Amino acid sequence: MAEARLAPARTAAGDRRLLFVLSGNMVLDAVEVSVVLVALPSIAADLGRSVWAVQWLMTGFALGFAAVLLLGPRLTARWGLRRCYLAALLVFAAASVAGGVSDTLWVLIAARLVKGGCAALTAPAGLALIAATYPDGPALRRAVSVYSLFGAAGFTLGLLLSGLLTPVSWHWTFLFPAPVALALLAWGLRVVPRTSRREPPQLRPAVLRDGGLLRSTLGAATLNGSYAALLLLVTFHAADRFGWRPWQLALALLPACVPLAVSVPFAGRLTGRFGTAGPIAAGAGAALAGLLLLLLRPEPASYATGLLPTLLLVGVAFVLSFAALNLQATRGLPAEARGAAVPVYQTGVQAGGVVTLPLAAALLTHGSGHRPALLALVLVQAAGLAVSLTGLRGRTPKGAP
Repeated sequence: MAEARLAPARTAAGDRRLLFVLSGNMVLDAVEVSVVLVALPSIAADLGRSVWAVQWLMTGFALGFAAVLLLGPRLTARWGLRRCYLAALLVFAAASVAGGVSDTLWVLIAARLVKGGCAALTAPAGLALIAATYPDGPALRRAVSVYSLFGAAGFTLGLLLSGLLTPVSWHWTFLFPAPVALALLAWGLRVVPRTSRREPPQLRPAVLRDGGLLRSTLGAATLNGSYAALLLLVTFHAADRFGWRPWQLALALLPACVPLAVSVPFAGRLTGRFGTAGPIAAGAGAALAGLLLLLLRPEPASYATGLLPTLLLVGVAFVLSFAALNLQATRGLPAEARGAAVPVYQTGVQAGGVVTLPLAAALLTHGSGHRPALLALVLVQAAGLAVSLTGLRGRTPKGAP
């Protein structure tokens, strides 16, 4: 069933403008994941709240993202990609304003929840719009690469913006996305095309029983969950023990995210040479090693000898396994089933943070120091490593199709 008006003829310049808008929105979505992280100690101090209470600002975004992901294909099938995409941008801007002007924690959490739901619409819709606009081949691959690179860089940019904005006022970490989203909306009204409506992919039981999808979903959930919770622990530990300012916290966390942003353009070579199972297991092992290093060593006397090695190992873990997990999630499925599998995988990724962040925050709030929370993260990541090792038994030999 087609929309009322067909898309106008596309030009190369029009395609570039569309890619700019979609990539800009992808950056904004990725920024939103990390932009409140460095601000959390300041928010907790100003509102008189515990780590357990303010962690819901991070968990709320992940929860909203996970809740809407599975509904996204049905919404876009009913209302169209263009309409859903632009509406989500408008709601995202409104939620940013609501959070930016409030001092009430539940309003801030609700704003983050709504923004997570909007990101769950715009991120997949952006990729679908690229696929509908660019012809299959080199042009499409370049567009997807640009889109992915902007998304990978967004997390790092969010940390830096948080470090710059929080000293002025932590309210700006909520408010600044509003004008950016409105600018993208205004431009999107001109360049986002109308596309043909399609039936949403059907999620069949056979998809949920696929071993590659299950291993990837569990592996990504444990890696993402332990990663997000570790950054939360490091943020509060460094703020309390070292008395660091927001910009210092932001710089301290960069070793955990910059390696992924830098390596995205070369990720395909890694999986092309070594497959997916090996890098995934190596990444899970690196993440576990980093957590164990921080857990088993005495209280770190400095950042360089204590926190930095763990953050570097976690950064290496994402370089090794991020692309491989995404690829393995759908590799064993027929083409017609992959559209239904991707939201399942992405929901699992977000669910990792939804479960692990509150767990770590509760242990940090009510436990004796940070070690109980770290022990919980070690157990979570050990489970992820165990799952990844099962993939090594059935991997395709090198050179086989």
